[in-house]
Amino acid sequence: MSDPSRTPGFREALTEALKKIKRLQEREARLRAEPIAVVSMACRYPGGVTSPEDLWRLVQEGKDAVTEIPATRFDVNTYFDADPDAAGKMYSRWGGFVEDVDQFEPSFFGISPREARRMDPQERLLLECTWELFERAGVLPLELAGSATGVYLGLSSNDYLYLDGMNEENVDAYSVLGTVHSAMSGRLSYWLGLQGPNFPVDTACSSSLVSLHLACQGLRSGECNMAIAGGVNLLLSPYGFVY
Repeated sequence: MSDPSRTPGFREALTEALKKIKRLQEREARLRAEPIAVVSMACRYPGGVTSPEDLWRLVQEGKDAVTEIPATRFDVNTYFDADPDAAGKMYSRWGGFVEDVDQFEPSFFGISPREARRMDPQERLLLECTWELFERAGVLPLELAGSATGVYLGLSSNDYLYLDGMNEENVDAYSVLGTVHSAMSGRLSYWLGLQGPNFPVDTACSSSLVSLHLACQGLRSGECNMAIAGGVNLLLSPYGFVY
């Protein structure tokens, strides 16, 4: 066998490869050392919270955002039983609930009314909050097309699928696209034309925190230069309460 070190240009190619490795290592070290800036936030929370300012005010005033289960979710009397051992029943009438989750303007996002009806309200909230996120930062969302912006979203519940999508007679072209987690996060990248990573994250109660962790990793590794990180969870059916 021939000795590759004797091939013309071998030493030069090896030297150049080592230099490139060193440059990449230096670049990675700079990225890991560079602070990550949070440039904007948007949110919806119980207690009528529709902005970070509302959330801070709620905390400052020490208000309790827990209420009785709204009738717009389901009839609590059908499922309530004070006996915690009663099968198929729930023993609490209380919880924290985001208001007006049935309100959505699909045309603003280029979505037809028919498709919007199949969309999990969680996905609708993600669209609204993502728009507000960039609006508050002074960034026109539609100018992000082609950018290396990542999307990392905590998604663990699927009450809307339980409510609407399990009836075979109701299945249409939008039934899956409106309820599966991959489509919920994927729609944000597709809608805005983002070219960065896209991750729906389900680690139960820690989903949003893990999403933020992964977004930081993506920024530090250079996989994206900007990231949307967060999560959504809506209690829409009695299933979770009974469980």
